[in-house]
Amino acid sequence: MQFTVVQGDIAAQTADALVNAAGTSLQMGSGVAGALRRGGGEALNQAAVAKGPVDLGDVAVTDAYDLDAEYVIHAAAMPHYGDGQATAESIRDATRNALERADDLGCESLVIPALGCGVAGFPLADGARVVAEAIRDFDSESLADVRFIAYSDDSYETVSRVADEIRDRSP
Repeated sequence: MQFTVVQGDIAAQTADALVNAAGTSLQMGSGVAGALRRGGGEALNQAAVAKGPVDLGDVAVTDAYDLDAEYVIHAAAMPHYGDGQATAESIRDATRNALERADDLGCESLVIPALGCGVAGFPLADGARVVAEAIRDFDSESLADVRFIAYSDDSYETVSRVADEIRDRSP
C-alpha cells in the first residue's frame, strides 16, 4: 500500500482515524498519547482506559472527541509504562492491527506515528522500518490516504529516509 510521510503534531491532523502509540494499559501519558489527550480532551483518556488493558500488539478504538477525526485507534506496541520496551514483533503486530481495524471501520484516511519508539525505547530508524514495511505490505479495502507522521525535524528526516528505502524495495 502506498503511504506518505508528513511532519507535524498528530493531534492537528485531519483523518478518519488517528493512531495512538499506546501501552497495554491504554493510559494516555506523554509523547503521541499526550498530544492526542491534550487535543482530544480528558474524555478521550477516560474512554481509552475504560477499554484497557489490552494484550501487547492489540488495539482498541475510541471516539476522537475534540480531535478532527472519527476514531482514535490505540495501538499497544509497548507494555505498560515501566514494564519493558517495545519489540519489532509488538510494533509490527500493533501496526498491522491498527491498519486492519481502520479498514474494518471503513476508514479512507489514517495517520500513524512510529509506534514503539520514543518513550517505548525502540530505536527510531528500526521502528520506522517495521511500521513502513507493515504499511507497504497491507492490502486495504478502504484506506486510500495513509500518512506516517513524525513530529520533530530529526525524526521526520529519519522516517522519510527509511520510508524511501522501503518504497525502493517494494515487492
